[in-house]
Amino acid sequence: MYYLKTEHSFDSAHFLAGYEGKCRNIHGHEWRVVIEICRPDLDEEGQTRDMMFDFGQLKKDVKREVDAMDHALIIEKGSLMPATMAALQAENFRIIEIPYRPTAERLAYYFYERLTACGYHVHRSTVYETPNNCASFEE
Repeated sequence: MYYLKTEHSFDSAHFLAGYEGKCRNIHGHEWRVVIEICRPDLDEEGQTRDMMFDFGQLKKDVKREVDAMDHALIIEKGSLMPATMAALQAENFRIIEIPYRPTAERLAYYFYERLTACGYHVHRSTVYETPNNCASFEE
């Protein structure tokens, strides 16, 4: 099996509804996303002969998905009171609502799904919340 790996990072805040620890408040991270794709064979002809995939295209696709989260507040849909959402929206804050808590584990799955939908066979998606702490998803 052949593997390619690339990474990209973004800055955003998130809110963990129902969490009782220190991170119960809205807080931010510099998230690092590492995507590893795999394939059992290499291309046999053309520009990508003896390659699994064009790194340039893979990097572009990962960057597009990761940049979509940059400088936003990521929350679980329905986790903020309507008045809070209305106030944030009135201030034109960029809010991304997803159907689950925006934990590192769930974001690893989120990026796995997004890159799989782009046609990649994603072996592993890893999201670093801090330089030393990460979560991964692989099927």
